[in-house]
Formats: sequence, structure tokens, C-alpha cells
Amino acid sequence: MKTNGIIVAAGLSSRMKAFKPLLKLKEKTIIEYSIDSMLNARVNQIVVVLGFNAEEVETLLRNKYDCSQLTFIYNEKYAETDMLASVKLGVLALDNCDAFYLLPGDMPAIKTKTFLMVKDSISRTGAMVAFPTINGQRKHPPLISWKCIDFIINFHGDGGLRELWNQLEDQIVIVPVEDFGCTIDADTKEDYNRLVHYMDERN
Repeated sequence: MKTNGIIVAAGLSSRMKAFKPLLKLKEKTIIEYSIDSMLNARVNQIVVVLGFNAEEVETLLRNKYDCSQLTFIYNEKYAETDMLASVKLGVLALDNCDAFYLLPGDMPAIKTKTFLMVKDSISRTGAMVAFPTINGQRKHPPLISWKCIDFIINFHGDGGLRELWNQLEDQIVIVPVEDFGCTIDADTKEDYNRLVHYMDERN
């Protein structure tokens, strides 16, 4: 199965009051760890959707990576649109693939095993979407079949991503995982401190 990935890092980081993608965790930034997690899962292409401070993030990543696997897309309306708008832009930029992962740019601690478990689930079941779950709660990153691409692009209902998943409910499989990294992001200062602590302990 050929997999690609979309990392959404277009937001204003308003709750954090600091720009999340460029916050440091040990020797790297959050966005670098997020990209590394996908590369470790053997994706072929990562579409990075940027908005606020886009040029700064792109410059950093171009200096750190062989960008043959990275595609940079700008959401010019990042201040007035939701995550679904960025996802649509990312989907439009995907190369051909069987499925793609979707990951917010402030979730840098996902284990490789989690990526591979949802991939195995879609391979076995033929589902449209596979979500990792912890204690029954869906977490990132879902793996999404290429068959969903037109549906995502043409979806215009209220409710954003949550409503989109609701409309695909009977075609979603869940994959229980043991990965605390699926539960932590960097929305607030407290979240970031938990993330720092977890990464220190993990490494």
C-alpha cells in the first residue's frame, strides 16, 4: 500500500500565545518531529499545509530536509478558515497514493507502530478510514483511503471535519493502540509542558 501524508500547520496558535510549529522539543522543533514521525512510517510524500508564519517554517524545513518528499502548500485564508479548509488544500496537492495520513502539526509524539497499525487495518478491511483509539476515543492520525478524496474536496456541510467523519461513520474502522503520544498536542502552555516532559521521558 502506497501511503502519503498531510500535516496541517496553518493556524495562528492563538491559545498557546507562541507559534507552535517552531517551539523546541529537545534538539528539534515540533514541526520537525511531526515530519519525522511520518517519514519513519515510510510515507512517500508529505504535504505540509502552512499559513501563519508560513515562509519561516518552509525555510526551516528546506534547510533541514531533502525536500524531494515534501510539498509545501499555503492556506492564504488561514485566519478565517478552519482545519477542513487546510485539509482540502492538502488533499488537492497529494500525489497518487492508496491512502494518506492526516496529522495536526502540533502532534509530534506519535509512535511509528501507531501509523503501521492503522495501515494494516485498512489493508485488511478495505475501510475508507482507520482511526487509532485510546480508551475508545478516536485520536490522530487517521489513515484515509484515496477513495475519500472527492468526498472531502466536495464536502461543504457545517461542522467541519467532525461532520465529515460523521457522514463516513459506517465506513470507519477503529484500531485500539497504546500510544500516549496520540493524546498530547501543544494547544496550550500546559499541553506543551506535558509534551516536553513526555519527550524527555521517552528519549
